[in-house]
Amino acid sequence: MGSKKRKRKEERPTIHPKNKYSQKPPDFAQLASLYPSFQPFVYYSPHARPNIDWTDFNATRELTRVLLLHDYSLTWWIPDGQLCPTVPNRSNYIHWLEDLLSSDIIPHTISTRDKVRGFDIGTGANCIYPLLGASLLGWSFVGSDVTDVALEWAGRNVNSNPHISDLIEIRKVESHENTLSVEGLHYGESVHNGNNIDVSGNVIAEVSPVPSLPLDLHFRNDKNYRGPPILLGVVRDDEKFDFCMCNPPFFESLEEAGLNPKTSCGGSREEMVCPGGEKAFITRIIEDSAVLKHSFRWYTSMVGRKSNIKCLVSKLWAVGVTVVKTTEFVQGKTCRWGLAWSFLPPVQKKLPSSIPEKSNMSFMLEGLQRQHSAIHVLQAVESYFSLHGVPCTLNSSSFTVDVKASKDQCDSILKNEPPITDNSTQCEPKSATSDGSSYLNITSDKLPFRVSVFQQIPGTLLVKGSLQERNSPISGAFSLIFQKLEEALRSNFCREK
Repeated sequence: MGSKKRKRKEERPTIHPKNKYSQKPPDFAQLASLYPSFQPFVYYSPHARPNIDWTDFNATRELTRVLLLHDYSLTWWIPDGQLCPTVPNRSNYIHWLEDLLSSDIIPHTISTRDKVRGFDIGTGANCIYPLLGASLLGWSFVGSDVTDVALEWAGRNVNSNPHISDLIEIRKVESHENTLSVEGLHYGESVHNGNNIDVSGNVIAEVSPVPSLPLDLHFRNDKNYRGPPILLGVVRDDEKFDFCMCNPPFFESLEEAGLNPKTSCGGSREEMVCPGGEKAFITRIIEDSAVLKHSFRWYTSMVGRKSNIKCLVSKLWAVGVTVVKTTEFVQGKTCRWGLAWSFLPPVQKKLPSSIPEKSNMSFMLEGLQRQHSAIHVLQAVESYFSLHGVPCTLNSSSFTVDVKASKDQCDSILKNEPPITDNSTQCEPKSATSDGSSYLNITSDKLPFRVSVFQQIPGTLLVKGSLQERNSPISGAFSLIFQKLEEALRSNFCREK
């Protein structure tokens, strides 16, 4: 009996430890007894927990309504046809942002007041992120959208919660067919007007559309975003934000959006679809961020397809970001990914002048999900070093990765710094701090070492690092780099306890 319980615990999906549902998922039976309007949607079976029909939009909408009321004291509703958010998954995004903002990765330089200020791109009729962020953490928000229905119901949802309504502004964005054009716009320019309109008693700022810049001519040949403004022309010249967040339109067509028959979360065309799908939409956010730069501490977006992350990260390095962070949001059977970046210089951590040398190091990766095997960890090791331009060789038969890093590449890894890239696939990392000094007081040479991965018990892997040349003049960097690798692998594979 104990082994069955242990197995269920190991297979439990990843959820942020601060999430209200991390230890105890919603109890549908309890909710049905407390909220009669939810009871008709709950069904019971002898051998399973109470559940709802996830293909029924009315059921998922009522679940969201009662969860927001029961657990967050929020009054909420959306009309038929609008996107219905899942509360646990959206909460994960909020708590990930909380972690980013409280970290010391980049300076705390944006907010002039104590309150954190965020920008929700396409807040939708549900306005879920501003409502959660304001109620949970006291953050203030600007939520932008383009459709009358979204603006009206976002305003209603804000005004239905007077205890936080002063923290949230709903901002109208004018749709424009020619937002792809970049003529007459230069980096650093922003255009807006000061018109205000009222919808459902809520003040909505109306801004004029402004075209934003493509990354380069190569992207013109790809599927480009051709919708209304996203950040440029919506964010005002004098505005500063701690972060932006976005649940982008994931799909290229309504047909593609309807391919999953197991769920029904609704969603209008504007919420679900854009030419080029999420890749084109997030690329436009990247383009806008390259102009706005320090107007935000963090730029973030949710990503629906893991296959898009590599391409988007490459575009981020191409526009000169200083930091890129990713995470995975898992709730039930749904997986989404978070992508964050910044143009602020990373906080530089001074290293001791004398670095202790270790030739062998190891750590355990525990709590891995069943789909993650030793080969997945090996591939993650290879990707980690390749991101910094470090040559490495993966041997899938011996479960090893051989790495040979230069002094400059060691500096890049220790500073969490992106490599300098050109139009080719090769890259050379930056090697000096802003004052011209190096993180490592060592001569130019190579640091060869091997990373090996061993299966221990199900859900647990042993990762070993062995220095191949102890006499290397930069051998002192090995232990520090291996610690960086450990942090990255734990972040990617290990569940919080």
